Amino acid sequence: MAVTDGTVVWLGQDSVGRALHPDADVVPLDGAFVAPAFVDAHTHATATGLQLHGLDLAGADSLASCLARVAAHATAHPGAPIWGHGWDETRWPERRPPTRAELDAVVGDTPAYLSRIDVHSALVSTALVALAPGVRDADGWSERGPLTTQAHHHSRGAAKDALRPEQRATAQHAFLRHAAARGVASVHECAGPDISSAEDLADLLALSRRGGLPEVVGYWGEAGATARLGELGVRGLAGDLFVDGALGSHTAALLEPYTDRPDSTGALYLEPKAIAEHLVACTEAGTQAGFHVIGDAAVAAVVEGFALAERTVGAPALAARRHRLEHLEMVTAEQAARLAAWGVVASVQPAFDAAWGGRHGMYADRLGPDRGSRLNPLSRLASAGMLLALGSDAPVTPVDPWAVVQAAVHHRTDGLGLSPRAAFTAHTRGGWRAAGVDDGVTGTLQPGAPATYAVWDAPELAVTAPDSRVQRWSTDPRSRVPGLPPLDPGTPLPTCLRTVLRGQVIFDREGALG
Repeated sequence: MAVTDGTVVWLGQDSVGRALHPDADVVPLDGAFVAPAFVDAHTHATATGLQLHGLDLAGADSLASCLARVAAHATAHPGAPIWGHGWDETRWPERRPPTRAELDAVVGDTPAYLSRIDVHSALVSTALVALAPGVRDADGWSERGPLTTQAHHHSRGAAKDALRPEQRATAQHAFLRHAAARGVASVHECAGPDISSAEDLADLLALSRRGGLPEVVGYWGEAGATARLGELGVRGLAGDLFVDGALGSHTAALLEPYTDRPDSTGALYLEPKAIAEHLVACTEAGTQAGFHVIGDAAVAAVVEGFALAERTVGAPALAARRHRLEHLEMVTAEQAARLAAWGVVASVQPAFDAAWGGRHGMYADRLGPDRGSRLNPLSRLASAGMLLALGSDAPVTPVDPWAVVQAAVHHRTDGLGLSPRAAFTAHTRGGWRAAGVDDGVTGTLQPGAPATYAVWDAPELAVTAPDSRVQRWSTDPRSRVPGLPPLDPGTPLPTCLRTVLRGQVIFDREGALG
């Protein structure tokens, strides 16, 4: 491959390339694998950076382990506000999170905010409650346990305001370097007033523009904010504009009650009329709209909202804007077909299924095995014709793109996964297209394409034959063609050696390449 001024100008046999470009700087790869760099289509940079270099509770395997990690962090950072993430009580023997009293016992008078793995509920200390006026009167308030819905948003805002600017800057830089080291050249930051702040987003975009780090595509999840598009500098008013919450926190909006909480069907934050109004406003402003949507009641509300919007602006205008839906976990074939006809992008996270899917995971706990094993139907979205863009929703799941591709291929429910090629494309070119870059070459490696790629130390390269309908890897070498690394569970995944964005190296593993 030959690159000039950040653009791929030639691909072919090595000796021919050296003859055509005799004065080129040559980088011998010694058998390494080169492929288009990944795009993570749903991230939260500051929160992920805080987890990477702060209080990570994802590894806690019990209530006691969680509290011990919090106590150790508090001791190591006396007096500093505590921001932690990742606890998941469904994996603990106690099957419950700590109470506020138990948290207060280890943090004392220190403000502490500990988000659940899905970031739709949080444990908060009494000291943080004191910093969040009105939280006790908000929906989702609890005297003992985690806060949800509006009470959670109030407390998160107070915790965010307690962060020092240098903490936020360090976290953002750490996240972008972390992404680059995993072969990611671009991330979609799903910001919004209930997630971060306009200042946080502006700082992140400015950091990315300085170069040497992955490109950040910004989204701001706020209805009625079209007048602020220029000020915010975002691609669209999309991302985490919440139609509902999350299944783990019992706040995803359902048509039928939760199996493990029969008195609840979750929380629906936006009705179809409000959804339609946002779609119309963004369509007329020439920008992307989008929503966070998980439960089947939320999906139904979104579909109805699109139908209402179509009456005002027409289907072609809706499709031209390529509006986005994040997560889209409980969707029927009919709904997928309607969304595809409106040109909707499905920004999805296959690692959710790897973490919580199947007949014995958290989804099954919340919804029962039959309902719970039908979530994240990637093949249904693809076969309907929806554009797929894969991401992590970090810090909910890690930035680990080959593991995401692996999860998409090996869905825990047979028939709901993607082929290896489709999954890889959705995590590379699909991310660029989801952000409006649809020039036919970005996200590929061919002459005329931006030189955005990653170099990998990979195992044997092989993929099922193009005409095969089998979604698992074949052991018959006659069915394999050169293409991608094997992705069977348990197979070592590639290690990133270098990441390049439009010809600029943004990550180099020390000593890996000459």
